Amino acid sequence: MAYPDKVLGEDEEVVRHLHPHWLAVLWPTVLFLVLVGAASFGAALVPDSGQQGLWRLVVVGAAVVLALFVVAAPLLRWRTTHYVITTHRLLFRTGVLARHGRDIGLSRITDVSYRQSLWDRIVNSGTVTIETAGEGGPTVFSAIPDSDRVQQLLNQLVEEDADRRAQESAAYLGEYHPRDGQRSTEQF
Repeated sequence: MAYPDKVLGEDEEVVRHLHPHWLAVLWPTVLFLVLVGAASFGAALVPDSGQQGLWRLVVVGAAVVLALFVVAAPLLRWRTTHYVITTHRLLFRTGVLARHGRDIGLSRITDVSYRQSLWDRIVNSGTVTIETAGEGGPTVFSAIPDSDRVQQLLNQLVEEDADRRAQESAAYLGEYHPRDGQRSTEQF
C-alpha cells in the first residue's frame, strides 16, 4: 500500500494529492542540460595524450558528482514532498533519508488564505497559509500548484467537516437520555 493510502482512516478519502509546483524541478533540469553540455565540451577539450582517457573520465566523474547535488537531490526532494488533502485532515510529508511531516485536522483550521505574485499567477502557483486553533503561528506551504483552488477546496472541506461533526453530535445527543443515563433508539 503506497503513501498516502497507508495512513488513512477507515472513513477517510484522499481529495487531492499534490507535490510542489513543477517549477521546483525546472531549474535542476536546466542545470542538468547545461552540465551535460559543459562536461561534453570539457571532455572534448582534453588534448590527445596517453592520459586522455583518464582525464576524460575525471571530467565525466566530476560532472556526475555535481549532478547528484544540483540535479538529483532537488528532484528527489520534489518527489518526496507530499501535500495531501483528505476528507478529515491535511497531511504534509517531506524528506528523502530523514523524513518529517505534519497532520492538521480540518476541525482545527480557522483560516485558509493564499498569495500569488504576478509570476505565480502566470505559472498558476502560489503560497497557501493555514491558521489553526491553538498554534503558535500560521503554517505556510509555498510553491503550491493551483493555490487559489486549493484554498477554496480547503475552505469547502472545513465547512463540510464542521457540518459532519455537528450531525454526529446531534445524533449522539438525540439518542442519549440524561435522566436514566441510557441510550434510546426512539426518535424525538
